[in-house]
Amino acid sequence: MVERLKSFDWVLIATVFALSVFGLIMVYSASYPLSMDLFDSSTYYIIRQLIYFGIGVIVFAVLMNFRYHYFKTLSPYIIVVSVILLLLVVFIGIAENEATRWISIGGVNMQPSELVKLGVIIYLAQVYSQKQKYIDRFATGVAPPLIVVVGLFTLILLQPDLGTAVMIILVGGVIVFLSGARFRHLAFLGTLSAAVVLFLVTQADYRMNRILAFRDPFAFDDSFGLQLIQSYISISNGGITGTGFGQSVQKLGYLPEAHTDFILAIIAEETGWVGVGFVILCFLIIGFRGLMIGVRCKHLFGSLLAYGIVFQLMFQFIFNAGAVSGLLPITGIPLPFVSYGGTSLIVSLASAAILVNISLQNQKDYNHAQPKEEPNQQEKSLVFKRKWNEM
Repeated sequence: MVERLKSFDWVLIATVFALSVFGLIMVYSASYPLSMDLFDSSTYYIIRQLIYFGIGVIVFAVLMNFRYHYFKTLSPYIIVVSVILLLLVVFIGIAENEATRWISIGGVNMQPSELVKLGVIIYLAQVYSQKQKYIDRFATGVAPPLIVVVGLFTLILLQPDLGTAVMIILVGGVIVFLSGARFRHLAFLGTLSAAVVLFLVTQADYRMNRILAFRDPFAFDDSFGLQLIQSYISISNGGITGTGFGQSVQKLGYLPEAHTDFILAIIAEETGWVGVGFVILCFLIIGFRGLMIGVRCKHLFGSLLAYGIVFQLMFQFIFNAGAVSGLLPITGIPLPFVSYGGTSLIVSLASAAILVNISLQNQKDYNHAQPKEEPNQQEKSLVFKRKWNEM
């Protein structure tokens, strides 16, 4: 038992929970004015987030001890459940802020698209790890799994939620690349995806408004540029050390979504660059540890699964931080482990737990290495050799 405990990646675990606890503290600070205004209680949002965090801890404890290899068998069922949940959103979803992205189960709201992001990673890692003999063939190797991804992409667009849909495409592209697909196939898929996203952006006024606000928010300071301007003010107020916990002015009705998508702006205001630096450091540690877990894994499925999870978390961080700082258009992507939102928090913790289990299995593989295990490592290395030869 002691040896097993020593085998866990405690640096990764400690970083994930340090970031999550910091997120809980900031959710309370960012949400209590709105909570008082809407529910006459300063703790409405934080109590709900604490409940979700408790569920997430349980899920984390289970999945960190659940052999990731079993997800190979479960991946088809995960996709079926994903499709069912997204269809439920279409037909009986709960509308909020001109979007229908939630369903209610037993009085508890959940956002299925957050679950789907992890489900797609598991599915693609499983399928492409089995397609190595013909991964260089587009029609039989690369394309078939992407039909499933396109279907899920379409269902998420119906909500509408282009940000999450694009996230799935990006992470899917990373997995396809690391699976060993040819560069010309990747170039074709990348060009097609970019063209589709650009077309979708131009077909909705609110998406074009976000692009216009991204380019010059001050030209639209009384409409769709307001949120970004208020975020700028939050960041500028914070300086190096911040105004102090609970001392944000922007959360007092000035900055929309202060406890969700724009919580990083409140972190910047109350804790300054010290707090923002802590968040960045945590994500860098998670990213580095996750990539190393993928590199050290002897099984291609485990490597692709680890890479998919790491890039998912890092892309979300980049998109969220970019939107808050005005470096990227606003997409509605939450900050993993930090933003208010039960489904996002639970899925983020579940993703990290899978990384921890892959790390644990890596340790076991290296401690009990047998000659018969070598072909798995050789198969994995062939992917990168094929990439090198194509360059």
